[in-house]
Amino acid sequence: MIKLKTREDIAKMRAAGQAVARILSLMEENIRPGVTTARLNAMAEEECRKINAIPVFKDYPNPRKGKAFPGAICASVNEEVVHGIPGERQLKDGDILSIDFGLILDGFAGDSAITVPVGAVAPEVLRLIKTTEEALMRGLQQARSGNRLGMVGNTIQSYAEKNGFSVVRDFVGHGIGREMHEDPPVPNYGRMDRGPVLKTGMTLAIEPMLNMGGYEVYTRDDEWTVATRDGSLSAHFEHTIAIGDLGPEILTLR
Repeated sequence: MIKLKTREDIAKMRAAGQAVARILSLMEENIRPGVTTARLNAMAEEECRKINAIPVFKDYPNPRKGKAFPGAICASVNEEVVHGIPGERQLKDGDILSIDFGLILDGFAGDSAITVPVGAVAPEVLRLIKTTEEALMRGLQQARSGNRLGMVGNTIQSYAEKNGFSVVRDFVGHGIGREMHEDPPVPNYGRMDRGPVLKTGMTLAIEPMLNMGGYEVYTRDDEWTVATRDGSLSAHFEHTIAIGDLGPEILTLR
């Protein structure tokens, strides 16, 4: 069942979303060659402790019945799409890093993702990053009361493919509220006339993942990290939004 949120609920989600945005910004400021993804993960955990928030990804159950996720952030480098495990890998000049981060504060969740260039990267890679973020912004503007959910995914897919990139099919966005993952699933592709009709009070996490090559992906032997099948680079952006009477409000805007 899709859960509608009250104004009070959305106010609490706004606070959670702004905490996510602040912590992501702090991590972004510290991304440079030589930094490890474990260091960024430790920063996120420390910031959560300061505000008594729960880093919701840590110990998240594996859907394949394997080991729980060990980090507070998902840190995915280059061809890694999502769910990269933070560790002692040092970032190097020319890498791109996608950080997905979520927390629960005062009983409500916030969830957001960014992709950041490390040092100097090629112009086409910067175009991938820019296009992915723009696809998210165009898609979430379709999250309006009365529209079908398919308008969001169709807009994202159309913009991505017009710019020569593919949209990952195996992983999608989601509803969000008291739990990190609620109904409905939010695909980043598909037909505009599909999906439930959106209503005021819905809260969604919209998160396109775009690849420079094909959209096929696979999960590595660590049971979590998802990478592109063809080894092409991938970018990921995400915002938590609330649908209001006048349109979408971005709760995780940095």
